[in-house]
Amino acid sequence: MSDSISASNLLLGNFTPRIDSSLRLILPAKFREQLKSGIVITPGQERCLYIFPLQEFQTIYEKIKASPLESKQARDFIRSFTDGAEDQVPDKQGRITIPARLKEFAALDDEVVVKGAITRLEVWNPKTLEVYRKKTEDVFANISEEVL
Repeated sequence: MSDSISASNLLLGNFTPRIDSSLRLILPAKFREQLKSGIVITPGQERCLYIFPLQEFQTIYEKIKASPLESKQARDFIRSFTDGAEDQVPDKQGRITIPARLKEFAALDDEVVVKGAITRLEVWNPKTLEVYRKKTEDVFANISEEVL
């Protein structure tokens, strides 16, 4: 796997698809080629869902596999991260099914926001995302030193 950056391997942008009555979400067309070989959907932090391309989840899997079983913190993270997680292959229309447990976890209704977050997509309840944005606006400028 290469670490080089190209527009074709970045997940960026905000989209507002709907979840239908069968809990299917149509992935934004921009990402379908990159996600067509499979995805893993997991609970995310701040009550959103993470959708990882299969190859990105492989990187995460390697890190998790190396975490010490003796660490309660590691066990707790793994349990939370995999609670309701599911691997899927999008259908020909680019649809995936949101597991009921994850829909409940993220308080999703039919309207959602799908955000590209560089290596993953995040699926948010629009109201939850707005609260999160307001809460983090003021600290954004101050955290670049820690993150970058």
